[in-house]
Amino acid sequence: MATNLLTVEQVLKEKKTHDLDSVKELNLSHRALTDVSCLSKFRNLEKLDLRFNNLTDLQGLSSCVNLKWLSVVENKLQSLNGIQGLTKLTVLNAGKNKLKSMNEISSLVNLRALILNDNEISSICKLDLLKDLNSLVLSRNPISEIGDSLSKLKNLSKISLSDCRIKVIGSSLKSCSDLKELRLANNEIKTLPAELALNKRLLNLDVGNNMITSLSGLEVLGTLSCLRNLNIRGNPISDNEKSAKKCNCVGVIKQE
Repeated sequence: MATNLLTVEQVLKEKKTHDLDSVKELNLSHRALTDVSCLSKFRNLEKLDLRFNNLTDLQGLSSCVNLKWLSVVENKLQSLNGIQGLTKLTVLNAGKNKLKSMNEISSLVNLRALILNDNEISSICKLDLLKDLNSLVLSRNPISEIGDSLSKLKNLSKISLSDCRIKVIGSSLKSCSDLKELRLANNEIKTLPAELALNKRLLNLDVGNNMITSLSGLEVLGTLSCLRNLNIRGNPISDNEKSAKKCNCVGVIKQE
C-alpha cells in the first residue's frame, strides 16, 4: 500500500492559517491517509474526523491531549495504541476496523459514547473508570460473554451487543440502573435472567434471533413496567403463536 503522508503545511493551507494553536477542528475523512503523525503538533485539536482512511495506528495522536471527539471509522487499525492519554475524549468511534482488543479505552475517564462495532474484539475490558459512559456499541464482534466489565457503569443508557456470540447475560447488567435500550439480537441466548428486573427503566429490548425456547425464559419481562418495545422474533418461542400471544408485548425494534 502506497504511503499517503499528511503534512503540517497541508493542514495549515486548508485552515487558512499560520497558527497551529488556532486549529481546533479537522475533517480529514476520505483521504486515503496512511500517516497522520504531523497532528502531534496540533495540541489544541478538540474534534478530529479521520473516517475512511488507511491508518494502521494512532501513535501520532498521543500529543493531542485536548481532543474531545474522535472518529476513525473504516481504517485498518489493529490497535488503539496512542489514545491512552487522551483523557478529555467524550466521544470515540472506531467502528469497522480490525481491532482485536479495547484495553486502551480503560483510561479514558470522560468518555460518554464508545462505538467499536464491526471489529475483531473477543472480550470487553474492565471499564470501571468510565463513570460517565452512557452509550456502548460493540455489535458484530466475536464477544462471548459480558462478565463483570460493566459492573461500575451506572450511567449506561444504551448497550448494543447484537451479532456477537453471547450465550448468557447473567447478572452482568444489574448495576446499569439507568439502562433504557438493550440490543442483543443474533446471539445464542437461551433465557433472560431474573436480574434484568433491576433494569427498571428499560424501554427498548431486542433479543431477536436468539435461542429462547419457552415462556420461562421470558418471565422477567413481567417486571419491566417501563418496557415499550420488545423484539423476540426469530427465537423458537416466537414460532409458537400461542406462546407469543401469552407474552402479550411482542413488538419490533429496528435493528442497527
